[in-house]
Amino acid sequence: MCLLLVVLTLGIYWPVMSHEFVDYDDGDYMVANTQVQRGLTWAGVKWAFVTGHASNWHPLTWLSHMLDVSVFGKTPGGHHFTNVLFHCANVVLVFLLWQTLTGARWRSAVVAALFAMHPLHVESVAWVSERKDVLSGLFGLFALLAYGKGVAVQVSQEPVERTKGGKKQSNPLESDTARRASQWYLISVGAFALGLLCKPMLVTLPFVMLLLDYWPLNRIAGGGRQFVRLLMEKLPFFALSLGSSVITFVVQRKGGAVSPLESLPVPDRIGNALVSYVRYLAKTFWPDDLSILYPHPGHWPTGQVIAAAAVLVAVSVVAMVLRRRAPFVAVGWFWFLGMMVPVIGLVQVGIQSMADRYTYLPLIGIFVIVVWAAGVVAEWRVATRPIFATLAGVIVALCCLATSVQLRIWKNSETLFRHAVKVTANNYLAWNNLGFYFAAKNRDAEAKEAYRESLRINPNYADAHNNLGHALAVEKKYTEALEHYRIALRANPNNLEIHNNFGNAISELGDVDGAMAEYRFVLQRNPDHIDAHNNLGIALAMKGQLNEAIEHLNASLHLKPGNAGAHGNLGNAFAAQHKFDEAMKHYREALKLSPNDAQTRNNLANVLAELGRLDEAVTNYNMALQLNAENPEAHFNLGCVMVRLGQRAEAVSHFNEALRLKPDYTAAQEQLQKLAAETKP
Repeated sequence: MCLLLVVLTLGIYWPVMSHEFVDYDDGDYMVANTQVQRGLTWAGVKWAFVTGHASNWHPLTWLSHMLDVSVFGKTPGGHHFTNVLFHCANVVLVFLLWQTLTGARWRSAVVAALFAMHPLHVESVAWVSERKDVLSGLFGLFALLAYGKGVAVQVSQEPVERTKGGKKQSNPLESDTARRASQWYLISVGAFALGLLCKPMLVTLPFVMLLLDYWPLNRIAGGGRQFVRLLMEKLPFFALSLGSSVITFVVQRKGGAVSPLESLPVPDRIGNALVSYVRYLAKTFWPDDLSILYPHPGHWPTGQVIAAAAVLVAVSVVAMVLRRRAPFVAVGWFWFLGMMVPVIGLVQVGIQSMADRYTYLPLIGIFVIVVWAAGVVAEWRVATRPIFATLAGVIVALCCLATSVQLRIWKNSETLFRHAVKVTANNYLAWNNLGFYFAAKNRDAEAKEAYRESLRINPNYADAHNNLGHALAVEKKYTEALEHYRIALRANPNNLEIHNNFGNAISELGDVDGAMAEYRFVLQRNPDHIDAHNNLGIALAMKGQLNEAIEHLNASLHLKPGNAGAHGNLGNAFAAQHKFDEAMKHYREALKLSPNDAQTRNNLANVLAELGRLDEAVTNYNMALQLNAENPEAHFNLGCVMVRLGQRAEAVSHFNEALRLKPDYTAAQEQLQKLAAETKP
């Protein structure tokens, strides 16, 4: 059965191996994360346990991403494969958990199949950044399985008293039973702790254990005293949950992910929580229009909130009424309600009203209700068993089909965010991220259109202003870009990327000192900001502060060793110091990484010319012009070398071309005048 479930899961999820990273969190977790990109290192291990990067504290998740880089490199296929493997393991654990707890093999298999194939779970598996879901799920489910195993050991080997010579003796099995039960208990606590180090959403797992104590373990039959004993048994779990909750709240608040009460009042949070519960249920039974982001409306209509509350109360009442005859209803329902509490929005993190990924473990409760209810009916009426078996197969098949369709949406950022803007209203984040994808593909007009659509929906959205400003800066429209950067900074004054981009724009407009202040602002708050080091190095070089410039450029290169731009800029700094051998080394390294960089090729030729290696210089100038024939500087430099080689006609040709491309090129005009004067009789 386990093998069948794994094969089914692998077969459906295999297409994800060809998917790309997406422009939503994958930058923070993988693509632009310098610590992760280095693979698994001791420095990375230390960083994982102390960082609050991405407004989360989940060290084991970071370590798993680093290990992926060490094993698979930086291409997405291997990282997706790891997510799928973890999901397969979780499917097996769901099956083993319910079979261990209930002994119902086929019901457990159907629950596991629904868990494996439900389209709401695609987000947790197909999104590399949601490694924390599948990894925490692995440890959380194993913790529950170990807990169930420990209870099973106690129940299966009750101590039996013996007498010898009128004296009572303990059954030798008793101590062995206690030892084995304690081992399983400690394994459960350890697995739970590891799960919290992957994602803090597991904090409600001790309550799930209490639910399992009620059914199917039937450990609460002893009344209040027994319940207190069971609570005491869970104290280590509750202590771990409390510690994880405090750390998570502090880290997310420090990272700016927690919305303050004044921006989203408590009544609106409660209203969204009630509506979201019902929306999750609706999408469980009819998984249509699934999106990576469901924008928070701020305030739900009162009637909708009341209706949602009525549904939740009604189902809860039914669950309580049936708790003796059908205890699985109460356990499954409160499993779902309880596990959703950390992410239901009472503490608002992010801008979403709900998220598919939050259902990864909570939906198991709903699956248990449906499958066990069908099983009970089938037991009452034996004739209905083939019908229910067929129906289970059809439902799993439909889930497989829906999951296959949903997986295609996750192929890349364009398919993902085009779908999001199609199935949700006013999704300004999806429009912004779609624009970011277009920009990366050099589809500049589409990118600006997407950013403007994002700003039409939310005129104060800092990220869209920043991205539109960057798009305008690429077109050298620096004044327009600055307007958007200023609006973005008013909306989000602590956003380091905006400060960095603002510095670039004012530097281009001549305010190098102001730009340096922006870069230093960024580095004070994030000493590992690669671009800020690089940009500050360039600015310092422009001011003639070459030694400090080289320090920052080296820092940028240390943080990102394969950075062609940093190598090129270091070459410029060393060339300005007349350290031509050092300059040439960095230019050549830059060209290895970026062979089509015309400007670096021109700069290398300049150094060769300074060293008197004129033929090599000519070769490199010509290569630069093949890459970019419209570069007046390369034409001028080649003209100067031609003069030194005595090829005056060639020199005149290149000086004229430089003037054609740049009519105010004074140096080229002076060289032509000088050559003309020298040729006069």
